[in-house]
Amino acid sequence: MSIAASAADTQEVGSKTADLCRRHGISSATFYAWKAKYGGMEVSEARRLKALEDENMKLKRLLADAMLDNVALKDLVKA
Repeated sequence: MSIAASAADTQEVGSKTADLCRRHGISSATFYAWKAKYGGMEVSEARRLKALEDENMKLKRLLADAMLDNVALKDLVKA
């Protein structure tokens, strides 16, 4: 995220997007995706968003595992 924030800050100063992307080793598509997602955020806010996204992914995985266990137990009861 620091690259995204740095890239966005540098771009606001007036650098050309292609030069900026080359300097940071990212594609222009990645730059614009990051700008859409993290534009206007402070670095701490972007880190918090990433932490929440990671936690959400973990909880979704736990829910999927629990649902699979539930289906397996139902199949055992039927048999």
